[in-house]
Amino acid sequence: MAYKKIEQYDEEITAALTGNYRQSLDLLGEDPAREGLVKTPERVAKAMQFLTQGYGMDAHAILNSAKFHEDVSEMILVKDIELYSLCEHHMLPFFGKAHVAYIPNGWITGLSKIARVVDVYSRRLQVQERLTTEILHAIKETLQPLGVAVVIEASHLCMMMRGVQKQNSVTTTSAFWGEFEKNETRSEFTKLISSNLH
Repeated sequence: MAYKKIEQYDEEITAALTGNYRQSLDLLGEDPAREGLVKTPERVAKAMQFLTQGYGMDAHAILNSAKFHEDVSEMILVKDIELYSLCEHHMLPFFGKAHVAYIPNGWITGLSKIARVVDVYSRRLQVQERLTTEILHAIKETLQPLGVAVVIEASHLCMMMRGVQKQNSVTTTSAFWGEFEKNETRSEFTKLISSNLH
């Protein structure tokens, strides 16, 4: 049986982007008609739509789709969430992991929804600083918890491949709100994300 991969893309956007990438190859001194490059502009057009699909997603709707009333008020932490994004300054990838915690105030959400919220905002042209706070605000506004904490650790190809060319650098950003602004709670969170419990 033949393998068939089904993907759906906006045909008008794909066609326009394909034309732009074909012209870009030409401007860079390549031959867009060369065998290895004939389909590259269309592939890149589709890849860019996939990598920026977060613009069409709603983090609040995702959290609300699995929102449950529970009488718990202990920290819920989802750590080591893989993330892949594009730096808005050079449109080069940055990648790493996010650690997200919240303290419920009567409402919890499905654990996978926390990871999906990370995807919503990382699948856009981004800066790591804004990505960190957008995740925090989505959880804060939708679940109205007692506190939210987000820490992201990422490597940026704009620093590794060009510019300063520092291959081993990692950027860490954090955002804390509510109970996590207290030293004791924040310390518990940072200890948990640093530990290897599994």
